[in-house]
Amino acid sequence: MDARNVFAAIEAGGTKFMCAVGTGPLEILAETRIPTTSPEETLGAVQRFFLDAQIRFGAIKALGIGTFGPVDLDPRSPTWGHLLATPKPGWADADLVGAIRQTFACPIAIDTDVNAAALAEQSLGAGRGVRSVVYVTVGTGIGGGVAVDDAALPGFLHPEMGHLRVRRDPRDAAFAGICPFHGDCLEGLASGPAIQARWGSPLDQLDDALGAQSIIGGYLGELAAAIALLFSAGRVVFGGGVMSCEGLLPIVRSSMARLLNGYLPLKRAAPSLDEYIVAPGLGTRSGIAGSMLLGMRADAAAKRSIPRGERSIQSIP
Repeated sequence: MDARNVFAAIEAGGTKFMCAVGTGPLEILAETRIPTTSPEETLGAVQRFFLDAQIRFGAIKALGIGTFGPVDLDPRSPTWGHLLATPKPGWADADLVGAIRQTFACPIAIDTDVNAAALAEQSLGAGRGVRSVVYVTVGTGIGGGVAVDDAALPGFLHPEMGHLRVRRDPRDAAFAGICPFHGDCLEGLASGPAIQARWGSPLDQLDDALGAQSIIGGYLGELAAAIALLFSAGRVVFGGGVMSCEGLLPIVRSSMARLLNGYLPLKRAAPSLDEYIVAPGLGTRSGIAGSMLLGMRADAAAKRSIPRGERSIQSIP
């Protein structure tokens, strides 16, 4: 095999790190799932997987990381590639890029996992042919990424949609929320751990008599309405483990429609809400495919000698 065509990808999540090598975002040669424990243990296992992959498939040409956040994405910053004040215990200030750079002399790119997923869905999945795509993950945490014209939306950091406040459902007034920073923000109310803390089971195992699906779907519908208003997104993709609950996505759609009350001409974006708010076209592969795309773009940028200040496509000599 031509080793010059081998790329690597990391989808770094609060529960697991998915690592893969391949010749393209959908052409995977090998992959593994590593539980997210301590930074030292997890990143050590990541390094070992890629070292073994190089023996099997040849030198890694470039590597892309899509990570949970918040994360420093400014390549001019001394903490570029470090996680910031994350709710994940033990991971604040973890140096994701540094751990890879110690071992692999290749271009490296980093962005959020949801930005990577948004790029993959726009290029290869449910957002093909659409100029702006927002990808929302609802799992261990809640996050959102924005892709416009095949590039992640720039900013001084990155979107943090999971920490928006929402109007409380009266049936849910007694639950304080679990976010250590904000209590009852979206992540504090509608993430997988919040559902477990409130009702003692995952959403797809709960008796609907509790109203759990309508409560969670209502909160996510508030997020969908905010996304439509803020970004005029052409498509909104909801993924993550919580969204695997059958019947949740239709509740999100109906909640958004009720909140918008006909205000936006959404039919200009899609013929129906079923085509505007959708499940990932790549299934559970959006994040790892997007991370692979980031690595491939880092390689292309290194070849073109893109200035070091270009966000999320930072080449490491």
